[in-house]
Order: sequence, then structure tokens, then C-alpha cells
Amino acid sequence: MLKEFKYLAVSKNGKVVQGIVVSQSRTKAKTMIGELAIKYQLKINNILPKRTYLYYVTLPNGKKVKGRQAAFSKQEVALALENIGYRNAKIEPVVLDIRFKPPFASIMMFVNLASFLLREKMSFDKILRMLAEDEPNATLRETLKKIESELKKGKEGTEVFNRYADVFGRFPAYMLGLATKSGNMAEVYEATAKFMERDMEYRKSLNKALLVPTFTVVLMIGAVLYYVIVIFPATAKLFLKFNIPIPPLTAGTLKMSDFLAAHWWWIILMMLIPTIILLLWWRTPNGMVWRDKNMIKLPIIGHLLHKSSIEIFFRVFSAIYAGAENNIETIQASAEACRNAYIEKGIRTITIPLMLKDGLPLVPALQQAKVFNRTTLNRLKTGTESGNVLQSAKQIATFYEKETTYKMNTIIESIQVFIGMFIGIVITLLTIVSSEIATVSPPAVY
Repeated sequence: MLKEFKYLAVSKNGKVVQGIVVSQSRTKAKTMIGELAIKYQLKINNILPKRTYLYYVTLPNGKKVKGRQAAFSKQEVALALENIGYRNAKIEPVVLDIRFKPPFASIMMFVNLASFLLREKMSFDKILRMLAEDEPNATLRETLKKIESELKKGKEGTEVFNRYADVFGRFPAYMLGLATKSGNMAEVYEATAKFMERDMEYRKSLNKALLVPTFTVVLMIGAVLYYVIVIFPATAKLFLKFNIPIPPLTAGTLKMSDFLAAHWWWIILMMLIPTIILLLWWRTPNGMVWRDKNMIKLPIIGHLLHKSSIEIFFRVFSAIYAGAENNIETIQASAEACRNAYIEKGIRTITIPLMLKDGLPLVPALQQAKVFNRTTLNRLKTGTESGNVLQSAKQIATFYEKETTYKMNTIIESIQVFIGMFIGIVITLLTIVSSEIATVSPPAVY
């Protein structure tokens, strides 16, 4: 989360200087302030982080007032309270002033409500003030108040919202900043809300289709291994202790149990180390491109993930096409928002250079990137030929939204059925192995 730091310094001619920098950490803030000190020949005396203070005031009529105020020092809070008539206030800093990023649902609610109120012709500053007062999340509430204050001072909307990209997310912050320059803020906010809803549905579908089944299977395998290694031998080896013959299935299970019990640690390492390496590699730029490129090639679900990314791309494209200053900005922002590093890289390294350097039209340049399917390119080509690219982009987004939503739900239901069948088969096999012990009987003694 971005934090504000105030520096107090003395210039070369002895003049007192102060300023504010915004950074993610105190270390980075010191580096920024140090660069300013070298550039302007300043001697830094102190660096104060902005933090939250609690104040308690007892009014003359006996009423007690409690509140919170962000400031760089207790003196600032006391002075602010005196300006509104509150004197002799008790001021304490918040001990654990930890700021968490607001939940995605809170941000989406803010965008939806702002879109509705803009449709009702309410001024944007009133919207920010009203939604900030009703916002339960402290981080988002303070962010909205800061945005209102900075916009009132005449700062550009794109600059203000981009400063809080860590709160809203990179693309929503870009869109909300763009809306301040747009002639129709309500439409841009509505498009942003729709994008966020589809983005959330995309993540949920991905979790249901890939992560949840994988997690379920891993837990099931872990439970089976625990049964085979620990529980089953405790019963079966009692027969061996008394030299009682055991059936072949039980004997085979015991051999497997002994092998796993002796070598479980390196088996886990063989599975865990490559998994950790793969996950760490996926966090790198090349790893993300490789992951997303091969993810859209997965059987059954891959083409739906590809179409979902295409849908998001054109939903964003259609949302900012009219308000952006140029097509390149629109294409680049859409690529960054599509949630697929492979598509983003193809557009950034192939499509955009072809359009800038070679003057290639939009559709041929997208075709050279080889990240879109033929249906998408043909529909977009029809739109460019008819002079209505915006309508074509909206149609592509709407079509793929309906298709992927329906098919993804069907696939998720099928995956859940297969997971249920897998669990049933495993339980059946365990039951057969366990019940075989019941057929064991000690030899008759005459």
C-alpha cells in the first residue's frame, strides 16, 4: 500500500523546506528524498510517516467525542482540532496501524454505486463524499477522501487515480482516471463495473474448474496414503505376528505400505521441489507467458479460457475506445487487462510495433500476433470495413460472455461429477482391501 512521508529540510541559503513523497515503504521514501536532497542541495533533518491517531475530546456540555485522524504528528492533529473548537484533546497514535487492500467486492460496490449516482446526475465530488462516509473499509474510505481532496485542488484525474492503483487495482484505477476526462463518466463507470464483474466470474470459474478439483484430488490422495501407511498396517501386521497367512491383495498392500513408509520423504521431495520451482517460475515474466500460452491449449477447458480472455480484451477495448486519446493506448490497456500474459506479450511486441512502425491496420496487425482466433478477427474485420469498430468489439465481448458462461458452467458440473466418481472408486477400493482382512482366519489347531 502507498504511504505518505513528510520530509523537513534546510536549503543551501538556510530556508526551511518541507515536502511530501508517496512510496510503498520507508526505505524507498528515503531514497526518493535523498535524490531530491542531492538535486536541490537540501539538508534533510527529519522524515515523518503519515499515521493514524485516535483523539478523545470532552465538550463543555459533557458530551464525549472520539475520532480518528491521519497526520504526520500529534501536533498536526491538535492544531486541526483547535481550528474546529476542540481543545484539551487526548491524542494517541494507533499502535497497530496496519492497512490492508480493500476487498475486491468493496471496490466493485463503489464503482457500481458511483455509476448509478452518475446516472442520477449527482456531482462527482458529492458522490465521493457520500460513498466515503458510508464505506466500512478504512483504507478505501480514506482513499476516497484523499481523491476528493486532490481533485478539488485541480489535479488531473488520471494522475490521482493511478496513484492509488494499489488500492483499486491497476486497470480499474486507469479506467476511473480516464472517466474524469471522458464526456460520459457514467458510461465509463458502468463499463468498469461490468469488467470487474466478468473478471471476478473468470477467476471463480478458473478456481472451480482447475484449482478446486486439484485440491480435492490432492487431499484425497493424502488421506489414502495415510490410511495405507499408518492405519492399515497396524491391523494387517497382527496376522503376520502370529504367522497367519494373509490374502494376496492384503499382502500386496502391505508391501506397498512398507515401501512408502521407508521412502515417503524423498517421494514428497520429488513432487514438492518441482512444484515449488514451477510456481516460482510462473511468477517471472517468461513463466507467466509460458503458463498462459499452454493453459489455453488444455483439453476441454483451454479454449474457454482463451475466449474469456478475448472477451475481457474487447470489453475493455469497447469501454475506453471513445475516451482514449489514441488507438495504441486503447489496445495496450486492453491487452494488460485481459488476464493472459501470452496475449498481452503478442500484442505488445508484435501488434503495436507493426501499427506504429509499419502503419499496418488494426486487424492485420492483430492477425500477425497469432493470439486471437479466426472468428474474432473476421468479426473485427467486418467492423473496420463498415466503419463501426466499437460495435463489433461490443458484439464480440457479448457473444463470448454468453458462450463461455454457459459452457463453463457445464464443464464445471461435469468435472464435479468426475471428481465424485473418483472419490467413489477410491473409497470402494479401500473398502475391498479392508474387508479382505475379515476373510482371514487362523489355521485350525488339532
